[in-house]
Amino acid sequence: LHRLIRRQRQMCIRDRLIFLISAGICVFVFAFAFNKVKAKLFSPVDINDATPVEITINSGSGASSIAKKLYEAGGVDEEGNIVSPGLITSKTVFKIYVDFTGKSSKLKAGTYILSRNMDIEQIVDVICEGNPPRTTLKFVVTEGMTAEDIADKLVTLGVLKAKSEFLNLCKTGESFKESYPFVANIPVNSAQARDYALEGYLFPDTYEIYSDESAESIIGRMLTRFGQIMGDEYTARAAKLNMSVDDVITLASLIEKEARHENDFTRVSAVFHLRLDKGMKLQSDAPLKYIFHTSGVLTFTAEQMADTSLYNTHVYEGLPLGPIANPGRKAIEAALYPDEEYMNEGYLYFCLMDSETGELIYAKTLEEHNANVAKYRPNW
Repeated sequence: LHRLIRRQRQMCIRDRLIFLISAGICVFVFAFAFNKVKAKLFSPVDINDATPVEITINSGSGASSIAKKLYEAGGVDEEGNIVSPGLITSKTVFKIYVDFTGKSSKLKAGTYILSRNMDIEQIVDVICEGNPPRTTLKFVVTEGMTAEDIADKLVTLGVLKAKSEFLNLCKTGESFKESYPFVANIPVNSAQARDYALEGYLFPDTYEIYSDESAESIIGRMLTRFGQIMGDEYTARAAKLNMSVDDVITLASLIEKEARHENDFTRVSAVFHLRLDKGMKLQSDAPLKYIFHTSGVLTFTAEQMADTSLYNTHVYEGLPLGPIANPGRKAIEAALYPDEEYMNEGYLYFCLMDSETGELIYAKTLEEHNANVAKYRPNW
């Protein structure tokens, strides 16, 4: 009898141990799975990315529209595809979280500074705390504007007190190298010698900015837009032409300043491409306007044309030191896709034909070019 009781006790203890071990394994597996799911869905998009991202939530926005805005914070292309990661990895998970925690009705309208190293809980807490909307205004950057032109406009609008804040950031571009690979890829020696390393990359567009927005944030907007325009297709085309992105933008800036008429962008590009292929100096007057800070000047002195600035294409072969303006999409496309007919025909020269329309006339030989200059110079 004692032996039977002892055996029953041993079996009972064994069953309890099996139960506890099984339960422990289940808890461990559940906890492991939960942490994996949490790490994938609730954790920050990028724990190492503290880049500030401004998000404005309009009055009356629900959890779904807020989730969409957070998810697309990295930008979308013309087809609605995500350009770069947003602030959350899943719109559905965000909505489930705010519903489950009862915070869906506590999300408030306002303008928020968030970053990709924040998890969903942190983001939701910030939005629930609230922040009054900031005053916005339209900021138009037109094709061919320089960094200094843009800085002057921001001061005129009252966004910046002095243009030095903006230009100091453009000078080296150091603050933007980590977030924008195309800035980091600007040749170091060239960037140091340029007037402004970011010249050419401040993409012309219409921006909605805050009346008290920082220079760094505004520059970030323009660089982000440039990155959207200079996508994989253009980058691949540049490589096919044996050109870097910086080469393309430098050439595009010359085209932007030389061409005004609709048909001249790709034709000017063809002339420049042919000259580069033949090892000829580009001999463009546009860099002289950049060197001497002049606008509307069509003729230069022999002394000015002999200036030793590395931007001067009358003195040095190849492209100038860097971009001389911020080109738009049309000029960038022209730099990448020059007029094939004009290249095949061998046009190597152009000059202004119509001062009102800006239309140019082209020549294949120096003699033809000199004749064109003699004919149309009086109209300049």
